[in-house]
Amino acid sequence: MAAARVAGARGLPPVHLWNPPHCGEIDIRIRKDGVWLHEGSPIGREALVRLFSTVLRLDPDGYHLVTPVEKMKISVEDAPFIAVRVDRDGDVLRFTTNVGDEVEAGPDDRIRVETDPVTGEPRPYVHVRRGLEALIARPVFYELVEMAEPRQTASGEEFGVSSHGVWFPVAEAGAVVA
Repeated sequence: MAAARVAGARGLPPVHLWNPPHCGEIDIRIRKDGVWLHEGSPIGREALVRLFSTVLRLDPDGYHLVTPVEKMKISVEDAPFIAVRVDRDGDVLRFTTNVGDEVEAGPDDRIRVETDPVTGEPRPYVHVRRGLEALIARPVFYELVEMAEPRQTASGEEFGVSSHGVWFPVAEAGAVVA
């Protein structure tokens, strides 16, 4: 799957194929700002966070770190990753996450924008792999809005971007100042 690659092109483990026994919970939490915590303290080793991110899986009962022999549940406040960069190459939008994944938005890796129920602000996401998403960082979202073009939809005029031939709405027309 070309949609998600780990920096260094070492590939991703086939966690979707592993079915180890559930071994309980581990005190690892991913905050909504993308910081990984163990027992309440930030995990300072970037390489360790990257390693954990490659064995992260979303199951119906939540997020788990999975190996061929064990499965441990962790908590995730929002999305497990943050999209910290976007690049346009022709008709392709390529996102880079805080853990080094690269994903090209398209039919399999969609961009979606929710509205925060408390603040009313947009909460944009891009699918990274197998149900795992990255929250698109505010500066990156601003770049997307700058790239956005208007389009008439069944909901009215919206602004959006396209990637791999798929159009993704990012804002209502009234929310974007030209």
